[in-house]
Amino acid sequence: MATDANFPQPEPTPLSQPYWDALRAGRLTFQRCSHCGHAWLPARAECPNCLRAEWAWADASGEGKLVSWVIYHHAYHEAFKARLPYNVALVELAEGPRLITNIVNPEAGLKTERPVTLKIEEDHGVALARFALS
Repeated sequence: MATDANFPQPEPTPLSQPYWDALRAGRLTFQRCSHCGHAWLPARAECPNCLRAEWAWADASGEGKLVSWVIYHHAYHEAFKARLPYNVALVELAEGPRLITNIVNPEAGLKTERPVTLKIEEDHGVALARFALS
């Protein structure tokens, strides 16, 4: 899909750039603490569990489960009007981190704990981690 100057774009930082680069390369990554093993998203400089700055990027399996979702029937940003209704979902990766995303096939039946699989999609020039219900 072409880039649209009016569409909201992520603003990568030096800390989050590896996440965006991995998505562009077809992989979903997260950070894992080298000290306590905690895993998290989005990117941050310290482990949210032990507060140490000892971490590394790890590749996600692409498997997870649906935790929660909402269906929007009103666009709170002009750029999303054409997508109505659309979903915003919370997915927990098999490795533990949770991320806010979209379910690409909601007609298959949104249900908590339902397994999901990663589907990286390009949207307005940005690779995004989205998920399909399994």
